[in-house]
Amino acid sequence: MYSQEKKTGPVIQNYGAVFQVDNPDFATDTDLEFKVVFDVKDGPKLDTELNLNIETVARFLNMHVKSGIPLSKLKVALIVHGTAARNLLSDAAYQVRYKVDNPNRELVEELLKAGVEVIMCGQSSNARNLPKEDLIPGVKIALSAMTANIQLQNQGYRPIKL
Repeated sequence: MYSQEKKTGPVIQNYGAVFQVDNPDFATDTDLEFKVVFDVKDGPKLDTELNLNIETVARFLNMHVKSGIPLSKLKVALIVHGTAARNLLSDAAYQVRYKVDNPNRELVEELLKAGVEVIMCGQSSNARNLPKEDLIPGVKIALSAMTANIQLQNQGYRPIKL
């Protein structure tokens, strides 16, 4: 019933490794549309570490597509604020602040390519001096994380707080 080896893909190749679960007792309805908003406020302690909360979004995509749900039925948004906000910086901006490339840049770019809507809290952007021009291209800025969460939930997205 259970595979012992975690694997990445098929959506995000280098991140989001998951176990294959064959014939689960609680079956996954592959006909449903899965609308989810991940709320990530905590960043890793070290500037050189991957944000595992953001990687959870890659796990979500990989496990569901691997289980037979078409990517087109996965509507995923990622709202980032708090100490995680720095994880959305471009390498150039991250280098200026932390003297290393952003270990999350490639992951965030892959999520964007997979159709994930990545949203930065505008309040965190201002409070932490992380202007839009310093962010990974494709990241959007909202008035606030709270505002984006309310709007997405009003559109039927289910919240997952990390």
